[in-house]
Amino acid sequence: MSRTFTTSGGIDLALDVYGRSDAPLTIALAHCWTADRHDWDYQVRDLLAEFGHDVQIIVWDHRGHGQSTKISKPEATVANLARDMGELLDVYAPTGPLLLGGHSIGGMTMCALAEERPDLVERTVGAVFVSTSSGDMQTITLGLPEMGPFLRAQIPKMLALRSHTLSHRARRRAPIVERLLVRNFVLGQPMRLADAAYVVEGVINSPAETVVGFYEDMMNNHERTAALKLYAGTPTRVLVGSRDVMTPIPHGRRIAEAIPGAELVIAPGAGHMLPQERSELVSASIIKLARPHLP
Repeated sequence: MSRTFTTSGGIDLALDVYGRSDAPLTIALAHCWTADRHDWDYQVRDLLAEFGHDVQIIVWDHRGHGQSTKISKPEATVANLARDMGELLDVYAPTGPLLLGGHSIGGMTMCALAEERPDLVERTVGAVFVSTSSGDMQTITLGLPEMGPFLRAQIPKMLALRSHTLSHRARRRAPIVERLLVRNFVLGQPMRLADAAYVVEGVINSPAETVVGFYEDMMNNHERTAALKLYAGTPTRVLVGSRDVMTPIPHGRRIAEAIPGAELVIAPGAGHMLPQERSELVSASIIKLARPHLP
């Protein structure tokens, strides 16, 4: 199942492919910033339990994340993530219907895909935007209206400093800062220790160039609400946690309003990591959109 795909720009992407290559539907799931393809482990499990190998599922590590190629700061852009996703789908799902899911920066990648590869959006029969944004990122305050914008800008710099000055082993042994950030700004209630451990590990594993590069690109260049019109007519669900301060409810509502017929679902008490915190909700949303296209 585990493979490596090399993009036209020479970036190696680590990926897992489940199911038949000739399945009637391919589900491609793009993960969160500073995470990896295991962001979707619960959904992969539930989809295989529901459909077996009658569906093809593709999950991958974005450039600069997980086991994929490390990148320089200028290479860390949402547009590049969309290009990578498009090239990957050209190889593993060159024809047939697609169901796309994106969490956080993965959802932003789906927005950018409409700009970079409208031909793939035309083949999309279902879309799930999870804890994400189509733009206007400068409005995010982390739930702290006065100090939030300043703190938001300092967090990536602080993580980058720790990445440059501390060994990976030292950060894993004493992830004080990472735990503090995850508990205060990433997860909602109830908070499971396994979820917190996954997020902390992802942050520790992310190079400084990944953390800072993608943050700056999201803040300065990600405005793609207009591009969402290409998803018109595509059954779409937009999921957001009521306690998500990273991509809060107004950002989910903005996506839902930009796609005619899209359904906005708010998960009470949940934070930013819905694929873990509310795994049943996310899995059920994907299954609901997939079922009409499978035996």
